[in-house]
Amino acid sequence: MLIGELSGRTGVNAHQLRYYEAQGLLKPARGRSGYREYGEDAVRTVTQIRKLLDAGLSTQDIAYVLPCATGDSPDLLPCPELLDALRTRLGGIDDRLDTLARSRESLVAYIARTEHFAATHPDFTAPSPP
Repeated sequence: MLIGELSGRTGVNAHQLRYYEAQGLLKPARGRSGYREYGEDAVRTVTQIRKLLDAGLSTQDIAYVLPCATGDSPDLLPCPELLDALRTRLGGIDDRLDTLARSRESLVAYIARTEHFAATHPDFTAPSPP
């Protein structure tokens, strides 16, 4: 199938499919006319890529994980070093969540102090922002 049909069947635009190819995630053949030609397996591969992206993996991570993927879900086979790579990615997400939680706590505290100040100083006029 050509890129337009793959796009229609997967809901992923052609530009994104070409990006997946550039990242080594899709490997279309080239027809005599030079057009990309995809096999039926490309639909499953694109589905797997989208679901792995939804899980927070980068295309670089997916290039590493994709050979271990099977089925549409996809399920991941226990390939060498796969779990270490996924745990590393999860650790990075946990670190970002911790940072966001600390930022959230700080903002909640600023809001509470500012609301308290406003309630206890009703005549205060704040300066205008620059």
